[in-house]
Amino acid sequence: MGWAFEVRPPDVDESPRTGETPEDLAERLARTKAEEVAAPISESAIVIGSDTVVAVDDRTLGKPESTADARSMLTALSGRTHRVISGLCLVERPSGRSISGAEVTEVVMRSWTEAEIEAYVTSGECFGKAGAYAIQENADRYVTELRGSYDNVVGLPTELLERQCRALGLGWPITGTER
Repeated sequence: MGWAFEVRPPDVDESPRTGETPEDLAERLARTKAEEVAAPISESAIVIGSDTVVAVDDRTLGKPESTADARSMLTALSGRTHRVISGLCLVERPSGRSISGAEVTEVVMRSWTEAEIEAYVTSGECFGKAGAYAIQENADRYVTELRGSYDNVVGLPTELLERQCRALGLGWPITGTER
């Protein structure tokens, strides 16, 4: 989008809470991340916090912690429809005004063979990604249908970001001249 930005990774426990829905988890994590990063900032800034999870049936999938975990996630998604949920929170500094929400996209995947799963896991592309795949890289070949925002599946729901910016009166697109 042509924005000048700085990445400040927060130290946040991403564990789901008992009874927490995937939508609530994604939004809570985005809000917690944005608030933690925004807290020490005194100058004019807009902090964007985001988190993405994948949900299949009643199972929430974060980032795989091991190759076995990645295999398990990809096997669970194979031949199934799942939801990609991205939480997004904006915090305006120094006012502290904020807004948060979540975007949901349904993704239909074709069945993967064991060899395809193994090759994908071996490639390393599965790590650091919710649900153990990245649609913007090589996993797009396994997706047969997408219902909702592609950007959401990539991890930054730009449609939701635009709605939140407008709701805070920041305009769209933000060019830097508003600050």
